[in-house]
Amino acid sequence: METVEMNSVSLKRPRSEDDVANADEIKRQKTSEKSKTENNSGQNIETVTEQPDKSLLEDTKNEIIPREESEEQEDEDLEDSDEDGDPESFADMMKHGLTESDVGITKFVSSHKGFSGILKERYSDFVVHEIGKDGRVSHLDDFSVPVDDEDPSEETFTVLSDEDKQRLEELQLLKNKETSVAIEVIEDTKEKRTIIHQAVKSLFPGLETKTEDRDGKKYIIAYHAAGKKALAKVRTATDPRKHSWPKSRGSYCHFVLYKENKDTMDAINVLSKFLRVKPNIFSYMGTKDKRAITVQEIAVLRITAQRLAHLNKCLMNFKLGNFSYKNHPLKLGELQGNHFTVVLRNITGTDDQIDQAMHSLREIGFINYYGMQRFGTTAVPTYQIGRAILQNNWNEVMDLILKPRPGAEKGYLVKCREEWAKTKDPAAALKKLPVKRCVEGQLLRGLLKYGMKNIISAFGIIPRNNRLMYIHSYQSYVWNNMVSKRIEEYGLRAVPGDLTLKGATAVHIEEGDVDKYTIHDVVMPLPGFDVIYPKHKIGEAYKEMLVADNLDINNMRHKIRDYSLSGAYRKIIIRPQNVNWEVVAYDDPRIPLFTTDLDKLEGKPLPVLPTDGKFRALKMEFSLPPSTYATMAIREVLKMDTSIKNQTQLNTTWLR
Repeated sequence: METVEMNSVSLKRPRSEDDVANADEIKRQKTSEKSKTENNSGQNIETVTEQPDKSLLEDTKNEIIPREESEEQEDEDLEDSDEDGDPESFADMMKHGLTESDVGITKFVSSHKGFSGILKERYSDFVVHEIGKDGRVSHLDDFSVPVDDEDPSEETFTVLSDEDKQRLEELQLLKNKETSVAIEVIEDTKEKRTIIHQAVKSLFPGLETKTEDRDGKKYIIAYHAAGKKALAKVRTATDPRKHSWPKSRGSYCHFVLYKENKDTMDAINVLSKFLRVKPNIFSYMGTKDKRAITVQEIAVLRITAQRLAHLNKCLMNFKLGNFSYKNHPLKLGELQGNHFTVVLRNITGTDDQIDQAMHSLREIGFINYYGMQRFGTTAVPTYQIGRAILQNNWNEVMDLILKPRPGAEKGYLVKCREEWAKTKDPAAALKKLPVKRCVEGQLLRGLLKYGMKNIISAFGIIPRNNRLMYIHSYQSYVWNNMVSKRIEEYGLRAVPGDLTLKGATAVHIEEGDVDKYTIHDVVMPLPGFDVIYPKHKIGEAYKEMLVADNLDINNMRHKIRDYSLSGAYRKIIIRPQNVNWEVVAYDDPRIPLFTTDLDKLEGKPLPVLPTDGKFRALKMEFSLPPSTYATMAIREVLKMDTSIKNQTQLNTTWLR
């Protein structure tokens, strides 16, 4: 086995008919989704605008930030208005982005000759199935709803008119001065009144109902039992609504979420809007990529399977199924990993090259680098901000986040940065930034609230997970660089002074024991106060790198506890499991090359492929543990730089 220096391989991507078809399809879906939402729920939901593919596979953000409705619509309109642009100018701007070598990704472990291929020509070419903690791969294969006598009838979902739903929603959200809503009972019977009571309470959490006689007619009166305080307490994880939930039923409805071209955060925000609940009653084991088809388990507090199944009639790009009731939520990190099914289209490699590449992936594996998405996509990498935080250099943190930067950014961000550079006035800069949810907007609001002399508190307004993302990015940057040095220095064998894990404890490999270990046993530390370092040259290299960054490797505790790094250990080589591959021929780039869970449920046949088509594709499957990047496995197969900068400069037409 030998290590191979990185050698960029051209990613040729002519603009296919599928690109045009996909763009038209996205527009149709947006229009249809908006229409369906208005018709079915009486409210608009946030549609997700299509962005250039960034191949994000393991998103570290897992915090959902609820926003005001007007803010969401404003953000959405601005994002839509800023998408169009000349791909050539985008390529020029991406010259300021990062390449793999900028973040320490420089080595390969296989000896085969690289070849080119197109990753994610269609989002349906990339399918992710979550692997639960019990080792079971999540599949959507059952739309049936558990039978429960306590569930309301199907009529509950249709008994209210669109006008009634609109009025009830406004009452629920306290959008007008009304203290109650009266719904006349047509064809009055006790059964009909019961259904209306159930419909209001189940579809509009926080509202109570009573029956009144008015002028000889029966009315159901909906009202807030405790005014605004009731709304504030609607279905939170710590204070759930207590009525109408059987004691014999588990408090959490677990289900499989199948989604296309949406990330996990977007999906949960959409589901919460349709259900009229807060996003924090949902739980999950991991976030999934947007530009893909993904299948994962979700749990939600005290929402019935019946209500969830009803959403299948009105949601675009989502399907929910495999419902069950359990007594526990899901927790981040509980999963065993993910199973990937990937199509690389228009490949140029020979059959021998492909076989060599895939056998190497199965038998040796790939370097467990942190992928490009860990470091951001602009001219200011996230690891630079993380380094400034660890240095306690808060003026630098503020400057890196807010200063003007070259590269691809939305127009309103450019104007905001220019205003900040000119005035250093957070109020003036905020006026140029109508989108409130971004990090820049949050920091500016913090500066407005706490003042320019209290940057630490101002920065603290940014959600904790987003703040920690910066310092984790710095740790990842150090790790990538050190692993490249380790492989360059010692190759693909365990050597004395390396680290390995005994249970959860890291120990050094001693000279007399080195033959007991392989490269697959070796781990390297992410820097922190609770880790040890290799005893060979790479241990010193860690210290030298941190000294160059004005940091003390022996003092990684920060005066702000959140920013103290304990460190962790990470395997340097990952060998994927369940590796399979097949080379297929095809003529039409628009046809799918395999069937999805939804295709199988809908009875769609397998695609019929020609034996001698114009193009060749590599279909590959493999399973990876959590916190590893499928892009890094694919990089090892193709021997190709996976950065947006490299791919864009090689051929700008792929972004058209």
